[in-house]
Amino acid sequence: MDFDDQLRRYFGTADLAAIHPEAHAAGTERMRVDFGLETNPGRRFALWALMYMLGVAPDLDVAFEDEGGRSTARDFMDMVGRAEENQTG
Repeated sequence: MDFDDQLRRYFGTADLAAIHPEAHAAGTERMRVDFGLETNPGRRFALWALMYMLGVAPDLDVAFEDEGGRSTARDFMDMVGRAEENQTG
């Protein structure tokens, strides 16, 4: 899944700054529905990661049934945190 493609799919633009509040709310709702319906673990994780980057991801215990999925998500969260620290530091 390409990040820009996913932004276009859910928000109609790849420019985060151009997303209007109404489009953000509608896109977020579509992501939540797609996440709930997705059965492919890789696509499900990719969608959760996009939601995480946008600050709308469900909690890990809700998003992932097994500890392996939660562990992978925690690793992703740590990686994003380190990248943010490197950008600001």
